[in-house]
Amino acid sequence: MKQLFLLIILFLGFEGMTQTNEFTLKGKVVDSKTKQSLPYVTVTLQSSNQDKRTVSSDENGVYVFKSPPGSYQLRIELMSYKSLVVPAFSLQKDLILKDVLLEEEVNQLNEVNVVAEKSAVELKLDKKVFNVGKDILSKGGSANDILNNVPSVNVDIAGVVSLRGNNGVTVLINGKPSMLTANNGLSQISAANIEKIEVITNPSAAYEAQGSAGIINIVLKKNSMQGFNGSLQVGVGNPANHNLNANVSYKTEKVNLFSNIGYRYFDVYASNRQFQQNTNNNVVTTLNQYDDNKRNNSIYNIYVGGDYYINAKNTLTGSYYHDRNNNNYKTAYTYRYANAAQTTDSIINRFENYKEPKNYNALELNYVKTFDKKDKKWTTSLQYDFWNDDENQYIDQQKTLPYEPEVSNLYTRDIESSNDIFIKSDFVNPIGENSKIEMGIRSDLRALRSDYHTILDEVLQDQFTNKLKYDENLYSAYIQFGSKIKKFNYLVGLRTELSDIKIADTKNTFSNTKNYINLFPTLHLVYNLNDKTDLQLSYSKRINRPRFWQLNPFSGLSDLRNLTVGNPDLNPMFTNSFELTLLAKPGKFSINPSVYYQHTTNFFEYILQRTAENYFVTTPVNLDTEDRYGVEVSSTYSPANWLRLSLDFNYYKFKQQGTYETVVYDVEDQTWLSNFRSVVKFPKIISGEFSFKYRGKNQGVQSLTEAQYTANIGLNRDFLNDKMSVTLNVNNLFNSQITKQVVSAPLYYLESEFRAQGRYIRLTVIYRFNRKKNEADRLPDSM
Repeated sequence: MKQLFLLIILFLGFEGMTQTNEFTLKGKVVDSKTKQSLPYVTVTLQSSNQDKRTVSSDENGVYVFKSPPGSYQLRIELMSYKSLVVPAFSLQKDLILKDVLLEEEVNQLNEVNVVAEKSAVELKLDKKVFNVGKDILSKGGSANDILNNVPSVNVDIAGVVSLRGNNGVTVLINGKPSMLTANNGLSQISAANIEKIEVITNPSAAYEAQGSAGIINIVLKKNSMQGFNGSLQVGVGNPANHNLNANVSYKTEKVNLFSNIGYRYFDVYASNRQFQQNTNNNVVTTLNQYDDNKRNNSIYNIYVGGDYYINAKNTLTGSYYHDRNNNNYKTAYTYRYANAAQTTDSIINRFENYKEPKNYNALELNYVKTFDKKDKKWTTSLQYDFWNDDENQYIDQQKTLPYEPEVSNLYTRDIESSNDIFIKSDFVNPIGENSKIEMGIRSDLRALRSDYHTILDEVLQDQFTNKLKYDENLYSAYIQFGSKIKKFNYLVGLRTELSDIKIADTKNTFSNTKNYINLFPTLHLVYNLNDKTDLQLSYSKRINRPRFWQLNPFSGLSDLRNLTVGNPDLNPMFTNSFELTLLAKPGKFSINPSVYYQHTTNFFEYILQRTAENYFVTTPVNLDTEDRYGVEVSSTYSPANWLRLSLDFNYYKFKQQGTYETVVYDVEDQTWLSNFRSVVKFPKIISGEFSFKYRGKNQGVQSLTEAQYTANIGLNRDFLNDKMSVTLNVNNLFNSQITKQVVSAPLYYLESEFRAQGRYIRLTVIYRFNRKKNEADRLPDSM
């Protein structure tokens, strides 16, 4: 820790805010209609004595000049856009100009790809960027809806995110960790506030090494409009999915104040059917199980904060976010047992009432410093999260065949709390015209406590009662160098991470301490074949550390016959990932194929085991190796200005090997995923969007999961000169979100069918005041 803070102090002392006889001029260029940033715009600064200097805007549309005091004017030029001249102005201090709005050339519109109307793909040295356009299906929805529209990304009903069929993916918000990325917390982030999704299958050394499948970074929009502005959003749904959100911002040249208050209520209805066949001493018995679940959530949140522009080079941001989430579940279980003659001889009814209030808080302080040298930048972030939840289960069980009047009462309670500190500092320094060096340090400190106890018929159940302490401290540093040589770009980096993890219980049944330090090299090569096509080759080494819930052996007792418990002795797994990608830049038709290969050691998998009572327990364990290789293709076609078609396809094969408790778990299989989308747009009339997603059959080490498909449709209409938008969505159009699984073993057979939320309809109305249609609310950088 001493070394970490010493490095931070050194950063703080690096290149102070010095005075100079020159001033910094800074501004941004955006599309006049879409308000999206325009990179690589030619910006010319001309003085009153006709001296000229020219720069190009960066990837975020930002341009920077360093000039002596005087009178100047700007000329802005970009192919396919009208040139624009900013009237003469006086530069007597550091100055930030208002955003420059460029208009497209009307006579060239037929040849220009309307990037803002779709999730355009950009290939960068270490990631693919999907710029979120006017995606109708996500309007009024959440981050989950946006992610389900990104190629090869899937979010299931429980909020579990997977990439290319692999759920070993790390989800970040504006490049930072957040507890809201777990436990379906992404459903609390409005889709309207997301600017882009970065899919990083082979992250560079600048990113944390966690996540064998890669990283998904959700980048939120920020308010950039001067003055007072805001929006009000109201939504209703059937089944209940109601939301109310008010957002207000006020921006001047020196400060940007923002606030957001939101409320959401929704119901989810789900069911599970399971058939179980057991063989004991050559006697076959069966169990038919029926579970019906109703879940309702009420979520309140508030967010306040502000940016302070110290000067053109220094910005300080502070914010506070609070979230209150009340989870309530009611589940009815019915167990029907049949003897060897297939005659029902026993029926048990079990009812659970689950309540979980949860409070989440986040305090954040960010500092950004730019320099005279273009693209030179230093950023530092400090974030403190503190949260707690109180999980309560009230379970009644009664035998109705043969009838027994006694009702068994089971009560469990788990009080969890956590204090998390996140510190990060990064420095970028260009070298010459085409090279740059990046370096940074980071620390993630987490202390989680769990107090779990169980009472059965007013008697404390000692075997299900314990207190757990979990401490996870991660320290990391990285350095990477990138350069461009004619048509060739490369980025090479090295990251080191020290992991200090401790888990123990008060009964001393286990006490594990794991300390390890690892090196994670990365390499990214890009070759520009021509002005429309790039070829990229990348490599990275990744790690998957077990999550807390995978280590915690104390779980809820909703269904004693089907328990899932953690394994405190679970070790991390390591992955070497390779990928070759071709990106043809968008035109009327674009195609982006990739081939990839991943080799994982010590990978963990959930293993199902039967107990002596014919109950089943699922536990994560370490197996040996997994090899996964596949092909991914993303394509778009726009035959007309009002129509866009896209098809994404991913095929992969995998081979898993390992032994656990003398049982060999080897499997080799292949499957595929696809997503088809079509968008039609008739200005001033209506816009529509349709999507169809299919996932093929998949054989795991134990279970066979049947194919699954789903379809969504949406309509949108704008009113009052685009001040108001009305969107109607129908999700799960064919009521087809059904997960069917089969587990077959010599002494037992399991067949289950889980039905998630059925067809649901959502109507959303958004009204804006002093805010353009494409300007979104300001939400937390890290949520």
